[in-house]
Amino acid sequence: MSGRVTHEMEIGSGPSSRRHTQPSSHIHKVERPPQQNLLTEFQTVIKETFFHDEPLKAFQGQKSHTRFFLVLKAIFPILEWARSYNLEKFRGDLIAGLTIASLCVPQDIAYAKLANLDPQYGLYSSFVPPLIYAFMGSSRDIAIGPVAVVSLWIGTMVQNEIDPKKNALAYRGLVFTATFFAGVTQFALGFFRLGFLIDFLSHAAIVGFVAGVAITVGLQQLKGLLGITNFTKKTDIISVMHSVFGTVHHGWNWETIVIGLSFLAFLLLTKYIAKKYPKLFWVSAIAPLTSVIIATFCVYITRADKEGVAIVQYIKKGINPSSAHEIYWTGDLLLKGFKIGVVAGLIALPEAIAIGRTFAAVKDYNVDGNKEMVARGTMNIVGSMTSCFVATGSFSRSAVNFMAGCTTAVANIVMSCVVLLTLELIAPLFKYTPNAVLASIIIAAVVPLVDIPAAILLWKIDKFDFLACMGAFFGVVFKSMETGLLIAVAISFAKILLQVTRPRTAVLGRLPGTLVYRNVEQYPNALTVSGIMIIRVDSAIYFSNSNYIKERILRWLSNEEEDLKINSQPRIKFLIIEMSPVTDIDTSGIHSFEELHKTLQNRDVMVRLI
Repeated sequence: MSGRVTHEMEIGSGPSSRRHTQPSSHIHKVERPPQQNLLTEFQTVIKETFFHDEPLKAFQGQKSHTRFFLVLKAIFPILEWARSYNLEKFRGDLIAGLTIASLCVPQDIAYAKLANLDPQYGLYSSFVPPLIYAFMGSSRDIAIGPVAVVSLWIGTMVQNEIDPKKNALAYRGLVFTATFFAGVTQFALGFFRLGFLIDFLSHAAIVGFVAGVAITVGLQQLKGLLGITNFTKKTDIISVMHSVFGTVHHGWNWETIVIGLSFLAFLLLTKYIAKKYPKLFWVSAIAPLTSVIIATFCVYITRADKEGVAIVQYIKKGINPSSAHEIYWTGDLLLKGFKIGVVAGLIALPEAIAIGRTFAAVKDYNVDGNKEMVARGTMNIVGSMTSCFVATGSFSRSAVNFMAGCTTAVANIVMSCVVLLTLELIAPLFKYTPNAVLASIIIAAVVPLVDIPAAILLWKIDKFDFLACMGAFFGVVFKSMETGLLIAVAISFAKILLQVTRPRTAVLGRLPGTLVYRNVEQYPNALTVSGIMIIRVDSAIYFSNSNYIKERILRWLSNEEEDLKINSQPRIKFLIIEMSPVTDIDTSGIHSFEELHKTLQNRDVMVRLI
């Protein structure tokens, strides 16, 4: 930030011949603004904090029946755009819905296995939640369903409490409990307009955390890709590598490896084609389903499953059964489900909302963050009672949905209908689908989550942000997802505290040939005026930083006077504090400046605030 000093100053030719013109005699005094009463100030603070988007403005001056309809539109945005819906829009949504359905069916089966659930539960989670979101969500481009990061979180954390193989029923109950509380968390954040709380997890921390989870997800898929039967339950890279190479002579299955690597290469090739030639996005979109069909057919005709190739074996037909009775409403598992679910709900929100806003910016419409959280919370609450685990906005599906030409959330309805037909008619046909191809689908899906260009950009712009990114990344990869998340949150809060308690201050100098003043450390050629020191404070002044700012100003002054004494130059007589970046100051800040003024008076230094 820069400041411009109101006193016009000029620099002479020699080091000791600096001079400055006197301030203009015409000084216009700015009067104090009218004082507001306490109630008005309180209302202003509440409005700017929780209701800055003025959600109730549309209700002012409306009749009762109109207000009722506006309430319905606020809860169900579909009522607003459905009136202008036409056949042309449906054609775009139909194509987009069918396209993302071809991507979601194989992904859902794979993500269910990642969450240690039977394959049909992944399909359940792409049937009910998208339908609810289509009615309540404000994004036209988001495609709803399970995602790798949340699936692994659910699978890992719940597995730490209950073994899914020994007690599958109890395991599912805890998954549904966690899903319920994930929905409650998301709904509460939106309903009480507390969405700003998720901003405390910085973008840098999210980049590192997601990349670490992507690596962890990929490492977990080595079990299916290599045909290993006895695999570690730990997620850190050292344990996984030990498990992989410890079974190299007796645990790997070469037929499985051939299947897995072949289709992984195919999927990565299609992603490369889609990235290089955007018009061919459909090639990448249909690649997972194509891989599943081909691999299933090959295993069936060769009976490779009898040679040790692990297959899905069974997918239950039919739509989602009720699971409300499986949720733990009492006992220790209720608390465990609450802890897992709250974190899952928070993990699922930031990136999904960011994705929606990105596509909305391209199409020039608005995505309401609070409505989005209410919609996602509702769909997960209902989903937990209809055999679904946590669903959210999927980046890969949403990108395909956008590229396929979707116009509204009807694309989600089309996708749900396709999933319904899959559950009712063709689910058993996936019996011979090899686990290796599902593993390759997951690996291909998480590759884009390792955002190396974003990490490089963080390094160039802010080293502290890069530290937060790497801390979260290495915490996930070398320890666990919980550790990585804790590191991400801790570093994010540390940055906030550091910026609040240790704000920047800068000594200003005038750029040659201008009246513009800049930080002398950033602009070494900036000129200073003999006997005058200009310091800029780059933050609001609160109790948490007021003493630091006072001490820092005095330290700047002491250091400058020492340098002047060594060079036999005149001492500082005027201290100008540039306060334009200071947006607020509390009583502690005022008290600190009073102390500063007294100290400078004793040093015979005149201080001015501008």
